[in-house]
Amino acid sequence: MNLPTTVYDLTLSELKTWVAEQGQPPYRANQIFESVYHRGLEDPVSWKQLPLDFRQACIRRLSGPTLAPAEKQNSADGTWKWLSKLQDGQYLETVLIPSDSRKTICVSTQVGCAYGCAFCASGMKGFRRNLTAGEIVQQVVLIDRHLKSVPGTEIGTGHQNRVSNIVFMGMGEPLANFDSLLKAIRILNAPEGLNIGARKITISTVGLIPMIERLGKEGLQLELSVSLHAPNDELRGRLMPVNRKYPVKQLIEACRAYVRATKRLITFEYILIDQVNDGPEQAKELAVLLRGLLCKVNLIPCHPIPEVLFKRPPLDRMLAFERILREKKITCTLRRSRGLDIEGACGQLRLRQLLESADRPV
Repeated sequence: MNLPTTVYDLTLSELKTWVAEQGQPPYRANQIFESVYHRGLEDPVSWKQLPLDFRQACIRRLSGPTLAPAEKQNSADGTWKWLSKLQDGQYLETVLIPSDSRKTICVSTQVGCAYGCAFCASGMKGFRRNLTAGEIVQQVVLIDRHLKSVPGTEIGTGHQNRVSNIVFMGMGEPLANFDSLLKAIRILNAPEGLNIGARKITISTVGLIPMIERLGKEGLQLELSVSLHAPNDELRGRLMPVNRKYPVKQLIEACRAYVRATKRLITFEYILIDQVNDGPEQAKELAVLLRGLLCKVNLIPCHPIPEVLFKRPPLDRMLAFERILREKKITCTLRRSRGLDIEGACGQLRLRQLLESADRPV
């Protein structure tokens, strides 16, 4: 189906062009951005500062929000998770991970995922479609407004009640939706928009080498996170089918080139799976693979998913893996899992919704 154009799909420059085509001065675009991103007025009907005839043109051409919250869960550890319904009936997930120092949200870029990683729920019902730039932006706006509406004690103190950091680590492969992703980032980064700094935005990828190379040429001070999860082709190929097209050594060479081009540190995500990739031999091999590369490693305990048999390792085994990397001079952090009680892994809430829908009588 043809998806509507919303104000969230337009950069300020694009909006100014459209405003000029309507015979209006450029500052009208700034007024619209102010209404939407700073005053929370999403529907063109509410843009009362605009002349009536121009407001009617906005009503005809720019639809209101196309993302509707369908379910919200709050974890005991402070994590929030939203399941949202899109105008074509698809569902996506967005997660808020608050702390005293930052309010981070995990944003989806696709409905489902085509890459079929063995430990992930996002692709278990296949890939449906890319999200538009506007659908990506609306996730951030949804949670930013939530933050502004609740008392600070509910979401951590010590930081203003607004989104401070974005990680594109939700459903889907961000770099497979490159154009919409970059457009959304430029909208969110704009001072007239939500004004979220590029260095506070992280893009995660399964390792699409051509897109990593393209990203390195964009001139943006973004953070890049690469899902590695194994130090060799045999093991990574079992966990991540994408490795058959982009093998480990080629991926690491692309990462080295990215660092040379951007002077930015790369983060490698490594999910620790009990008796699969969490042994001392894998830790040593990983250290050799990453030697001399400006990077850090996030060690992530496997998140339990009922549909997947993988388990998280015992704590002492995870600490031993971390210790080996540190001894080999690889910067690393053993992450604390959050959202375990609200199906916090990417795709779980959508997967449950799809399964429940399939079980309902027609």
